[in-house]
Amino acid sequence: LETAIKPERPKWDNKAQYLLTCIGFAVGIGNVWRFPYLCQIYGGGAFLIPYLIALVFEGLPLLFLELAVGQRLRKGSVGVWKTINPVIGGVGIGSCIVSFLVAVFYNTILAWVLWYFFHSFQEPLPWRTCPLNENYNLECKKSTPVNYFWYRETLNITPDIEISGSVEWRMVICLASAWCIVYICFIKGIDSMGKVIITSIISPQNTCYFTWQTLTNPRVWLDAATQIFFSLSVAFGGLISFSSYNEEKNNCERDAVLVGVINSATSLYASIPVFSILGFKATTAFNACKDENILALTNYFEISDQNITLQNYDYWYEYLNTTYPEKLQSLSLRECDLQKLLKQSVSGTGLAFIVFTEAVISMPGSQVWAVLFFVMLFSLGLSSMFGNIEGVLAPLNELKLLPRWMPKELSSGTSIICLIAFLVALLFSLSSGNYWVEVFNGYVGSVPLLIIALFEIIGVIYFRGMKTFSDDIYIMTGRRPNIFWKACWMVISPLLLLVVFVAYVVVQAQTRPTYQAWNPDYEKFPETEEKLYPDWVFAIIILLCVVPVISIPLVALYQLLRGRFRKSSVGMELNPYDNDAFVTDTQEQKTQRA
Repeated sequence: LETAIKPERPKWDNKAQYLLTCIGFAVGIGNVWRFPYLCQIYGGGAFLIPYLIALVFEGLPLLFLELAVGQRLRKGSVGVWKTINPVIGGVGIGSCIVSFLVAVFYNTILAWVLWYFFHSFQEPLPWRTCPLNENYNLECKKSTPVNYFWYRETLNITPDIEISGSVEWRMVICLASAWCIVYICFIKGIDSMGKVIITSIISPQNTCYFTWQTLTNPRVWLDAATQIFFSLSVAFGGLISFSSYNEEKNNCERDAVLVGVINSATSLYASIPVFSILGFKATTAFNACKDENILALTNYFEISDQNITLQNYDYWYEYLNTTYPEKLQSLSLRECDLQKLLKQSVSGTGLAFIVFTEAVISMPGSQVWAVLFFVMLFSLGLSSMFGNIEGVLAPLNELKLLPRWMPKELSSGTSIICLIAFLVALLFSLSSGNYWVEVFNGYVGSVPLLIIALFEIIGVIYFRGMKTFSDDIYIMTGRRPNIFWKACWMVISPLLLLVVFVAYVVVQAQTRPTYQAWNPDYEKFPETEEKLYPDWVFAIIILLCVVPVISIPLVALYQLLRGRFRKSSVGMELNPYDNDAFVTDTQEQKTQRA
């Protein structure tokens, strides 16, 4: 009777819908801005080595493991780990918390995309020239119109994270719009989500150098590993839920390799135009710097026009510095360093909103290209948001924390989650909101993902057992995993995760985290000012790293104490002098227990 009334688990309409959903969850805005950003700060070629190692020995094995365990047990992240062993049930709760925190700040980026999208219909584009307002002309002229529109018009950013500023209501409206879109697309679960995914996925969509010294920095390896987790969306719980809607007979090994290769290929492909634009932007700024110095030299030394050009500037500078060193020093010429400008070209989430928008204004028909670019960016982010929301809703449904009295459209809990997330995300609508987005992006999706991934591997391989898991894969795919997968699951992957985690903790314990502040009063402006996080922000950073994974030891401790208490209770209840204590079960009781 219990089996008869149990509701049937939803299924995908077809295999293409499932694959596109997994690819859409994996390929997101991070492929466009986070991967090129990490390549930029770590030297491009040097970063690819830990990235590819993390992909082959951590990302793909863990992706295969999640798709396989979800498809076999046909449950969400909490149900899967409770079924394997209640002691590791906290892994699913940890994934749920990470998915929620990531969704909160990730949808804020989509709100920024909407803001730019709405302004892309203006002629001329508002980030093409400095505004006429005299109060801010100096800030705009010192930087660029693109930087000014991002930092001042969009964020109205404060010069310090401790200065919260006021709530930017235009950002609140964009944020509410972004969450409403997510809710509408997810209102009927995978039935509506699968159809939206097809549309969003099919939407339109150098400066590298190499130093071996980069590879000795543990932060590089941590960022490579977390970029793989963040990009492939493993350890979030969403992929486990998505694969649980599959038929039992499905080649999840092929799906894992396909999704992983497409995701990494997209990251590499997106880097090509990003680096080209960064190089163009830096070269343009470099030439503008030289032109300004040429004008100053020509006027001061009364040199004929066109005598000093970009090509012979270095020769003239050396000549004047040798002949009139004191006069040259008195001019206070700008330092024109191409490599320095390249390193200043990118800064976190601003990459998509500074670099690409600057490239757009150089194109004919810039409004059309701006609209297409931000439609593409929103589509990438929206498909990833579906996985984050699924990673929250599935565990809450399995834990039975959502009310059953609500109407069907609300019973999935989507409206509750979206409303709570929107209220939390109001933090990012403050003038200091961009700093908090960087905090969440840097710490929520890093150390917690490493720990969750490590316990996922331990749970499957050492609790469920390698032999049982191999049999599960044989039932689903018709063949057992090869020696590569087994070696990664049993030794290589957990060892790499543990080494990266320990090295990162050791390094971070020796240094204090910093952030880049946009401060017009900074003496080196328009360079960003590097500042230390205050103590109270540092405490929040520690909480963001600890809270998502604290459920793992707490649930394990609870289950162990509960098991020991049950055993002691049974021992105390049995009385050897009472024959009723040894009465055997009736056939009906045995049937009920079975």
